[in-house]
Amino acid sequence: MSVILIGMPSCGKSTLGVLLAKKLGYRFIDSDLLIQEKEGMLLHDIIEQKGIDGFLKVENEVNCSITDMLAVISTGGSAVYGKEAMEHLATLGKIVYLKISCQTMLERLGDYVHRGVVLPEGYTLEDMYNERSVLYERYADVVTEVCDGDITATLEQICAYIVEK
Repeated sequence: MSVILIGMPSCGKSTLGVLLAKKLGYRFIDSDLLIQEKEGMLLHDIIEQKGIDGFLKVENEVNCSITDMLAVISTGGSAVYGKEAMEHLATLGKIVYLKISCQTMLERLGDYVHRGVVLPEGYTLEDMYNERSVLYERYADVVTEVCDGDITATLEQICAYIVEK
């Protein structure tokens, strides 16, 4: 059973994902890196060249192509816009929503344009947070509040859930 991490940009999916994979003895997959490898360019360049819809199409295709059954999979923050991909990922394992507050996201995010954050024209980061939160909740098997500054506590919460199931 794989563990699929979803959540806002800057919630710690990649950082926690690597640590969780080591702890479980699983492979670590970062879907943003797979997207960059497939397209041969950085996320923000893909968004710039293909537009948001083009980027989301590529992201959905890449996420649908993941087949690893013993992996920790860190998805991009916009993965939840791909219904097919989210349904596919759910067949691979448990989906864990790493939840942070909007304020924490804003404090951590930094230069969101160069991070490749999908933000439709006219949207604020708060708009994005409110829209995506609903989608993360919908697809999550479990919601884990990210313990600010305490990665160990967050890892333990996730592991406790995995062992329960």
